Amino acid sequence: MLLRRLGWLVCVIYATIPSFWLVIHPRVAYWRARRNSPYRLLIPLWIGMWVALGVITSPWRNATLYSSVWTWIPAAFLFAIGLWIYKGSGKGFSGAQLGGFPEVMPAHHEQRLSTSGIRARVRHPVYLAHLCEMLAWSVGTGLIVCYGLTTLAVISGAIMIHLEDKELEQRFGDQFRQYRRTTPAIWPRVF
Repeated sequence: MLLRRLGWLVCVIYATIPSFWLVIHPRVAYWRARRNSPYRLLIPLWIGMWVALGVITSPWRNATLYSSVWTWIPAAFLFAIGLWIYKGSGKGFSGAQLGGFPEVMPAHHEQRLSTSGIRARVRHPVYLAHLCEMLAWSVGTGLIVCYGLTTLAVISGAIMIHLEDKELEQRFGDQFRQYRRTTPAIWPRVF
């Protein structure tokens, strides 16, 4: 029961990540024009998303599709893949880049397009790692709500990736266009 509750809460948080970025990318000029750090507003807004999504989904937090200890075996595999992707995505990519600081506060942060390491195989490895983690919780817990939240994250993530790619193209021009032509967004090029 504790693992199911934890899985639901983790999926609530992960499911809001694309929504958080959907607040930023369509209005990036607005966030860049702010005198103070936009994160003073964005972080409380994101936490509000957690609370709202938690309240909305709480009636289904115990509804399961199945229940078996064996489902934690494939879940462990997905967790391991996700952690491996997170580790690879941290190489050559700063914490500031991960937090989006160059996007919303470009004057204060280095502007560089990371295309090496795991990013030579997939443009958005962090989102792929998020997906692996959400799928792991969904498979392991068997919770309907985790599968629903994963679906929400995939749909909002697809929109967000499109908007993020547009913003990266504006910032990096031909360099990003070439990168986009040769590197898939989510499903990595293996060879």
